[in-house]
Amino acid sequence: MGETGRSESCIQRVGVTHAIAMGIHGLAKLIADQAPSAIKEHDIKSYFGRKIAIDASMSIYQFLIAVRQDGNVLQNEDGETTSHLMGMFYRTIRMLESGIKPVYVFDGKPPQMKSGELAKRGEKRAEAEKLLAQAQEMGEQENIDKFSKRLVKVTKQHNDECKQLLTLMGVPYIEAPCEAEASCAALVKAGKVFATATEDMDGLTFGTGVLLRHLTASEAKKLPIQEFHFSRILQEIGLTHQQFIDLCILLGCDYCGTIKGIGPKRAIDLIKQHGSIEEILENIDAAKHPTPEDWLFREARSLFLEPEVVDCTSLELKWNEPDEAGLIQFMCAEKQFSEDRIRNGCKKIMKSRQGSTQGRLDSFFTVTGSLSSKRKEPDLKGSAKKKQKTSATPGKFKKGK
Repeated sequence: MGETGRSESCIQRVGVTHAIAMGIHGLAKLIADQAPSAIKEHDIKSYFGRKIAIDASMSIYQFLIAVRQDGNVLQNEDGETTSHLMGMFYRTIRMLESGIKPVYVFDGKPPQMKSGELAKRGEKRAEAEKLLAQAQEMGEQENIDKFSKRLVKVTKQHNDECKQLLTLMGVPYIEAPCEAEASCAALVKAGKVFATATEDMDGLTFGTGVLLRHLTASEAKKLPIQEFHFSRILQEIGLTHQQFIDLCILLGCDYCGTIKGIGPKRAIDLIKQHGSIEEILENIDAAKHPTPEDWLFREARSLFLEPEVVDCTSLELKWNEPDEAGLIQFMCAEKQFSEDRIRNGCKKIMKSRQGSTQGRLDSFFTVTGSLSSKRKEPDLKGSAKKKQKTSATPGKFKKGK
């Protein structure tokens, strides 16, 4: 079916059908229970003037699931998938119009330790393919939709096409040497960006100061953006960064298995009581709670503490003018999007660039310490005290014309 003359309304009507939260199992709920004040909710316009590092693969995955027509990914007349391009184009414009300066970070090679997790995902895909075939044979539309989404995979072609689109839009991207979330966290730590935007909670395990969820969700879903503050999480739960990493390993991460029979509540109690996985292993019943064979929790901990990340020292992030002619050639001539809508998108990008030069007020100041709301006034005497009293009467300002 030739899509792609559809407007952004197509992607606004269809949202992500389920929360995509990977990386650390149950971490978002645990934080909500144990450190609720570490989570704030904001509207997208609250991030005006902010530079934000976005987990590109997670965003593309969202677009492939959410941007659909009649349950299927959008395709042009040549049968090429275009959901990822429509999602990337319109949702990036939405961020730019809100004054956000996005920088997308793409995954590099996965760490060797992730091979087990990738193998499990491959097995799940094979099972989903079987179930999809059965659902198609029985004509069960609900199951067809469900299992089709389980087969969604971000390919090199999806990534390459999105990189080409971002370049033409004037939006920077970074190719991480390894995990994108780790490099996003490094950008935050280096002060290059304000936050990491992802649905994958292990951005916090890598130590990003601020993590945003739902930033690239469909506008029609009306999901507030969840803002997680890492230092507040550690403070409220009462853990060091390394203890938090050990907690995340106990909950379940992409790099190794978990101790059998230990859920989130027990995991956090054990970490608070014993301080490390090594101490926990010395104090629990190994018969009741066996560990995986050749359990590589120390190696997983090292990957979170010292991941391979982009070099931030010489990194310059630049947002450029969009290449309208290039966008028309790529999106319209090659991918068969509506020319009117792509030109209209270019106008929005240009307009957003003019509006974003203002910057955030708080970027002009550096906070050096906490300020008490009750400041002690200097002890004035004599004529100085009298002068202050007569010249500081509140509310006596002449209204300007």
